Amino acid sequence: MKTEKRPVNDHAMYHAHVYFDANTLPFATRLYERIGQTFPLQLGRLHQRLVGPHTMWSYQILFSHDDFDQFIPWLDQQRGELNVLVHADTGDDLADHTTHASWLGNAVDLDLSQF
Repeated sequence: MKTEKRPVNDHAMYHAHVYFDANTLPFATRLYERIGQTFPLQLGRLHQRLVGPHTMWSYQILFSHDDFDQFIPWLDQQRGELNVLVHADTGDDLADHTTHASWLGNAVDLDLSQF
């Protein structure tokens, strides 16, 4: 079994992308609401369609290195079976979604052709 690269706090800014489908939408929605109630982070839209390089429905959370050490362990505990991409936000989209990417759960294939 392949172990995915785990998130490490070594960048200034981050995005987390929580992946879900029609079956996990209720759980993902509750998690989205709890994130908003628990942390003063910027939440993106809850997309029930494919957006950007993401090959599953998702929502994005923007946060900084100051939030990382509290938010990432909490998210890992609360995510249930959902998979989460955590990546740096350096301005280099390809590197952010590959070299600077790590996972809570299993990796989800990304469509990197747009980069």
